[in-house]
Amino acid sequence: MTRSTRLKVCCIQDEGEARVALEHGASAVGLVAAMPSGPGPISEAQIALVARFVGARAETFLLTALVEAAAIAEQHARCGTSTIQLVDHVEPRERAALRALLPGVALVQVIHVTGPESVDEARAGAEHADALLLDSGNREAVTKELGGTGRVHDWSVSRLVVESVRVPVWLAGGLRPQNVAEAVALVRPHGVDLCTGVRTDGRLDPTKLGAFVRALRGS
Repeated sequence: MTRSTRLKVCCIQDEGEARVALEHGASAVGLVAAMPSGPGPISEAQIALVARFVGARAETFLLTALVEAAAIAEQHARCGTSTIQLVDHVEPRERAALRALLPGVALVQVIHVTGPESVDEARAGAEHADALLLDSGNREAVTKELGGTGRVHDWSVSRLVVESVRVPVWLAGGLRPQNVAEAVALVRPHGVDLCTGVRTDGRLDPTKLGAFVRALRGS
């Protein structure tokens, strides 16, 4: 089971980190644009540079906190990734408009799992989205937390989401070598996404990433 679970390494800073992620079998890398809080934001010019470097070797996710279709499409034009990850709540009409503006770009809607109510939010979020990503942020905080918190949420709710939607579901939020096997066994996600759990002093740590991949693959 875990051998088919996809790996997304997020908060990529530059081509060197992208190369490390690819060498460890990542099928996707996350590139963080401007955020109200959290680790990993880089300039849009740097996102475009890394996206070109990765090319067709993996999916490239633009993490955007924007919520209006026109603004997101303009940002994507500057960044050139294969996928857009919507880290805040985006209204269905805006996702539909974004789909019309960018028909060839995959859309991933993030759901920040706070409790059983997140299942209904996920069902709604799956509309006009190619996939969901379950994370542990807090949109209601004074300064919004939209990812990279390093916190684990209730995986039983995540499992309910996986069982309730027809699109692939990525699992994020506090994943580390010590807990990823348990998380995958319980949630059965399409893939796992990580940032803080494999970094040392803010940089992607090949040793930690290697340990994570071994735990994920069961070896």
